[in-house]
Amino acid sequence: MHTVVVTAFDGVIGFDLATPVEVFSRTRLPGGGPAYRVLVCAPEPEVGAGPFRLRADRGLEALAEADTVVVPGTEDPLAAPSPALLDALRAAAANGTRIASICTGAFVLASTGLLDGLRATTHWRGADALAERHPEVTVDPGVLYVDNGQFLTSAGAAAGLDLCLHMVRSDHGSAVAADTARLSVTPLEREGGQAQFVVHETPPVPDGTAWEPLLRWLEENSGRDLTLADVAAHAGVSTRTLSRRFREQTGTTPLRWLYRARVRRAQFLLESTRHSVDRIAAQTGFGSPTAFRERFRAVVGTSPQAYRRAFQSRDG
Repeated sequence: MHTVVVTAFDGVIGFDLATPVEVFSRTRLPGGGPAYRVLVCAPEPEVGAGPFRLRADRGLEALAEADTVVVPGTEDPLAAPSPALLDALRAAAANGTRIASICTGAFVLASTGLLDGLRATTHWRGADALAERHPEVTVDPGVLYVDNGQFLTSAGAAAGLDLCLHMVRSDHGSAVAADTARLSVTPLEREGGQAQFVVHETPPVPDGTAWEPLLRWLEENSGRDLTLADVAAHAGVSTRTLSRRFREQTGTTPLRWLYRARVRRAQFLLESTRHSVDRIAAQTGFGSPTAFRERFRAVVGTSPQAYRRAFQSRDG
């Protein structure tokens, strides 16, 4: 039987640890028998897991028995992982064991060096920190999970369900995975990636910068059909000077900033109104519904209609 070992350690996120335990424990083969043997191990007999303490029956030697190892998220992803845990993960990888991380568990897995040269993901709030801490890893913050074969990573929280169901499907096929999804009361596949959950805040600008009035004007006029020349004229500079100085202050171009502002406005309207997608496209300054849908999907990772179904308030 396929053995799944879930690692526990000080600061482990309880939700991330429980997710693989529950998903793999619930999975049944067509004849009704269990598909997986699930163990929990830890470097120490007892570890902290946020508001409670967790006692593990097995030590890290359990990784030698594993066909799959799951590394849950950690409350402090910048804290140094247990050297013993890192050594055990490297040894398991050398034996060909499949290793998956959930949420900020990617920081632990990346610390082993096993993700070097690979694409990976983590919770969107930690994506920049992971990329900065491990520049040899290609971090993709817009997806729910990444499967590199032996090494897999998932985004935060509920994305761990997506990853575990993906592994079940890879191991036992879609029928078994669909049955497990039903028992877990979750869809086997979710439309879009984690980009739809990212809060697209206004890009920060240093206090007192001369660009603050321009940014306020862009936000207030984002529904207009503005060109780079229009923005430069309002700022009283050439288009070349605008582009150069705008990027220095905000890290992006004026038109990209404007597109983001339009998408932020569109997200608000999709959540809070019943206006048609075509009407929202016009309200937010996109030239056509088609252009709106393409730009929205590029930024958010899903369609406007799918976003509305997921996030519209009941009284919207």
